[in-house]
Amino acid sequence: MQTFMIPGTIFMSLLAGALFGQLRGVALVVFAASAGASSCFFLSKLIGKPLVFVLWPDKLTFFQKQVAKRREKLLNYMLFLRVTPTLPNTFINLASPIVDVPFHTFLLATLIGLIPAAYVTVRAGIALGELTSLSDLYDTQSVALLFLIGVVSVTPALLSKDEAQDTAPEIAAGAS
Repeated sequence: MQTFMIPGTIFMSLLAGALFGQLRGVALVVFAASAGASSCFFLSKLIGKPLVFVLWPDKLTFFQKQVAKRREKLLNYMLFLRVTPTLPNTFINLASPIVDVPFHTFLLATLIGLIPAAYVTVRAGIALGELTSLSDLYDTQSVALLFLIGVVSVTPALLSKDEAQDTAPEIAAGAS
């Protein structure tokens, strides 16, 4: 899925957590995501240049300048990109070989940088795997909080509607 940029890998990460637990789930997710990202890297190196230039010309120029500027500490920069949502991982996978990021730097940054996101999704999968019924999701406090959020979010719209109705007769009386 990662190699061909098919959405839905988060569901596989959730499933890994529910089936394999925390340590094995994180290891599996990081290994699979790194293998897919590496395959995408090499596929892009072979045939991806025209696609990346068409899809993201501005991002590619920006990325190329940043990689050239940070060549001395490229691993740190690539780790930063993997951990933060600055650039999408799909773009990083496709553009890295085009802007001459060495594969060993790409792989190491991917292996380390994907651990935090993998940990979070695997933990979420573990929590989902422990649910025994739908009532485990919704307790009284959660439902009350959701209701309160709904009321607070609708209140400004209701108040502005009342103000509009109050000012409409005044505008009509002023016009006549």
